[in-house]
Amino acid sequence: MPSVELDRTDLLLLAELQGGARLTNAELAERVHLSPSACLRRVQRLEREGVIAGYRAEVDPERLGLGLQAFVRVQLRHHDAAAVTAFSEFVNAWDEVVTCHALTGDMDYLLHVVVQDLEHFSRFLLDRLLTQAGVADVNSSFVLRTVKAFKGMPLGR
Repeated sequence: MPSVELDRTDLLLLAELQGGARLTNAELAERVHLSPSACLRRVQRLEREGVIAGYRAEVDPERLGLGLQAFVRVQLRHHDAAAVTAFSEFVNAWDEVVTCHALTGDMDYLLHVVVQDLEHFSRFLLDRLLTQAGVADVNSSFVLRTVKAFKGMPLGR
């Protein structure tokens, strides 16, 4: 998919929305120095063109009792279409996996896993990942602390 041509005002709009998507259109318009109608048209165009892919609340995992995060590198036994499809279906069904990326290099996938505690992670690893998904090798790293959390896409061009 080709990138969308964005001007300085579009980038300002995106920066403001990434910082707080609950702004009213009037507040957003004031912050980027547009009239409310011009601001709304621009935001709708960014949504229509897929630059703004959606809106969601940022949830604190610890406040939900999800105190342990891990990054799990996974290597599959087989790399045929059926094995890849099966792995994708399993991963998409597991709530503990909040993101999954296909990788280059010696491991095939990187999973970001969020669970309650080490016992929960152990059950996830032993009962799901290692038994159901055609996995050959797994390497896990636990998050000690988050130094920089995701705050939005880089918009400087």
